Amino acid sequence: MKGIILHGGHGTRLRPLTHTGPKQLLPIANKPMSQYAVESLRDAGISEIAIIIGGVAVNKVQEYYGDGKNFGVNITYVYQDQPKGISHAIRLCKDFIKDEKFVVFLGDNVLKRNISDYVEQFENSDVDATLLLCEVENPTQFGIVDVNSDGSIKKIMEKPKNPPTNLAVTGIYFLTPKIFGIIDRLKPSWRNELEITDALQMLLEEGHKISYHKVTNYWKDTGTPNDIIHANKVILEDMVPYFEGIQEPGSEIEGNVMVGANSVIKSGAKIKGPVIIGKNCIIDSGTYIGPNTSIGDNSKISKCQIESSIIMSGCNIDCNIKINNSIISLNSEILQADKPHKIFLLGEGSKISL
Repeated sequence: MKGIILHGGHGTRLRPLTHTGPKQLLPIANKPMSQYAVESLRDAGISEIAIIIGGVAVNKVQEYYGDGKNFGVNITYVYQDQPKGISHAIRLCKDFIKDEKFVVFLGDNVLKRNISDYVEQFENSDVDATLLLCEVENPTQFGIVDVNSDGSIKKIMEKPKNPPTNLAVTGIYFLTPKIFGIIDRLKPSWRNELEITDALQMLLEEGHKISYHKVTNYWKDTGTPNDIIHANKVILEDMVPYFEGIQEPGSEIEGNVMVGANSVIKSGAKIKGPVIIGKNCIIDSGTYIGPNTSIGDNSKISKCQIESSIIMSGCNIDCNIKINNSIISLNSEILQADKPHKIFLLGEGSKISL
């Protein structure tokens, strides 16, 4: 089997974080969110992966993943000139897929579960598609599946105003090359996109077999800052603690904490996990890093209190403030402060003097 990862789109709901790069490279627990998709496919035995790129700064995707060798896979890049929908992106990969079954993984989806058993079942089955479904609280925001009393799929629809169920189609699809012929006959939706739900519904109506699994493990479509912060929390909670830095006497470390090489926890600093701190960081005296926080490589954090936030690489925060539920992008600076509490959503290279 082969894999496809969608890495395009404009990420409008995540601006200004996405003004300088694709949303799928935004970090969760100090790792780009799309890397979870790469590793999920790799761990399921899928090593041939096409990454569909398009939109802002696609070169950053290629620079990070390269040919895939560092991640244990072989990567082919496919360019999508405009965001014309998931089905359109899949159709661009016809020559890459050839006659093999394949898995499509949206690069901004995080699934905290190994998919090896799903891959094996699909590979050994005669079904033409398998969907992973998850119960959600806001079904009007997703593709939704209605099921018959016998458990078979009745209908697949995109963001219905009055959803008959709360079973959302996750961004992970198991497909066969039959889908290409379906996509060739699709008409654009009201938003001028070729919808994957329309393709799957047509597949169903034409008598092809579609199965599904209900996902009870954690799954998140990380489309908003709050989604990313929540996913960061969940991933951090399950990480195995490690400490590769330097802890000075008089500092405190409590709970599930991961610290990278050459990072220094200064005397008088306190860290309460779950927290991850990258390489070559300085956590200065008088600093408190609280639960559910990620600090990227080469960052210096001084005097402040940070909780439930993502601080990306190369940041310098030196001020006596509290930062909660925030995302601060690469190479940002926040210096001095006279007000006690702030919430930030800072794009790359931001500089703030308070």
